[in-house]
Amino acid sequence: MKPNPETQFDDDLRPEYDATVLKGGVRGKYVARYQAGTNLVLLAPDVAAAFPTSEAVNEALRLLLQVAQRSTLTHMG
Repeated sequence: MKPNPETQFDDDLRPEYDATVLKGGVRGKYVARYQAGTNLVLLAPDVAAAFPTSEAVNEALRLLLQVAQRSTLTHMG
């Protein structure tokens, strides 16, 4: 919906919705709840260029985990 419709034809709200009920909404009201339920991670541009898909990122991180676990076991034993 456009912020200030110039004419009644610029308003894209359907007639069955009451615009008076929609006033006073809070932007981002549920953002904390949404973020709590997701594992979204933002990559730096240079890292994103090296790993173009989420599968590539996951594969690289799994490999890093394996190396770290082997390194830990080698130093312990």
